[in-house]
Amino acid sequence: MNDPMNYYRVAREEWREFYRNGQAPLTQDELDNIKSLNDRISMQDVRDIYVPLAHLIYLYMKEFESLSLSKGLFLHKYVEVPPFIIGIAGSVAVGKSTTARLLQTILSRTFKRRNVQLITTDGFLYPNETLKERGIMNRKGFPESYDMEMLIDFLNRVKSGQEEIKVPVYSHDIYNIIPGEYELIQQPDILIIEGINTLQLPANQQIYVSDFFDFSVYVDADSSLIEKWYLDRFGALLDTAFQNPQNYYYQFAIGDRDDAFKMAQEVWKNVNLKNLNEYILPTRGRADIILHKTENHIIDSIFMRKY
Repeated sequence: MNDPMNYYRVAREEWREFYRNGQAPLTQDELDNIKSLNDRISMQDVRDIYVPLAHLIYLYMKEFESLSLSKGLFLHKYVEVPPFIIGIAGSVAVGKSTTARLLQTILSRTFKRRNVQLITTDGFLYPNETLKERGIMNRKGFPESYDMEMLIDFLNRVKSGQEEIKVPVYSHDIYNIIPGEYELIQQPDILIIEGINTLQLPANQQIYVSDFFDFSVYVDADSSLIEKWYLDRFGALLDTAFQNPQNYYYQFAIGDRDDAFKMAQEVWKNVNLKNLNEYILPTRGRADIILHKTENHIIDSIFMRKY
């Protein structure tokens, strides 16, 4: 990407020198379990990129807590520090999930007294039945396919310190919300929210999802690379998860492989790439940090927001 005016561009070699006092707080086996299928990340990546990033998040957290204290002093009353919310955005198949899970692990082990939780915005997709009723099943993943009112309400309840909040669970096996199944969010100190829509779409004319974020990361790469990663992952899934007869894509796993890839290429072109260009990529400039990837998921540059 071209260097945007309101970001500092930092080369990987320079970034890793900013914070050299910490070691990667996880093992290679744990990292292998964290990374998404077909994603590539090494312990060197953890040390070079993510340990300094965690330290930067800590600096933001200190300022956030200081501001909360100052508000209390101004109001002459105790003001509880609300949860610190981190948003992770980017295209399908770019590696958001790996980034989110890795940050959760690093922050949990670096700040052992902090309750660090993670959710994805997939749980706020409308059920397939609703999408079909509205005639937008082919727009799944686009802004109108999410229940943004529910997501905004959830974020309000998190920030207000509600003890326990239920979040619907989305299954990538059945490609739908699981009826009656929920994930519990219980008073996190740090909440990581990962999804393609975390920096976009006003729920109304005043409120953006990102208005609730105290720090945000956009995982970036050229669309031609993301398409390759998407198709590589699809091919790997044809040989693994899609082999389950209960999986939504089972018919493609047992059918003609060329036909399966033709379908995947059409989905990329007409859904994922369109969504990226029209709705996801335009939100990149809202992020505090942009992690730019090149071949083999290598992060070569970090862009840090100036203002």
